[in-house]
Amino acid sequence: MTDYVPEMRLALAQAAAAGARGEVPVGAVVLGPDGSVLARAGNDRESLNDPTAHAEVLALREAARARGEWRLTGCTLVVTLEPCTMCAGASVLARVDRIVYGATDAKGGAAGSLWDVVRDRRLNHRPEVVMGVLAEECAGVLTEFFTVRRMREQ
Repeated sequence: MTDYVPEMRLALAQAAAAGARGEVPVGAVVLGPDGSVLARAGNDRESLNDPTAHAEVLALREAARARGEWRLTGCTLVVTLEPCTMCAGASVLARVDRIVYGATDAKGGAAGSLWDVVRDRRLNHRPEVVMGVLAEECAGVLTEFFTVRRMREQ
């Protein structure tokens, strides 16, 4: 089993690109069953004017296109920030086998911190969750982004 550090670094690159576009710097990568990268994305809500354009949703959509099917069985979603309820739900519906995330989101996380949508026994699919991969680095990207944003707003 992998430690997911190289894959999280790919997600961090997507987060950095999103931040450079003025988006909240969250990045995601979807790995195929063989570990190959099927999709990568960063947040794009602002530029697309789309409240659903979270990195996870965009990456899941791209991975489904790449596979030619919406069921992402055997796949792994790697994301820099714990998924929100929408992204956690999308991951369950896409049937990913595993969600790997970096920073915990105490205000909106739905993969074990505030909520635990992905492991709710009432649902028909429950991905494995691996949390805390490069957590400090992932959190640092977000902290820096919001610190700079607050300084600009003053």
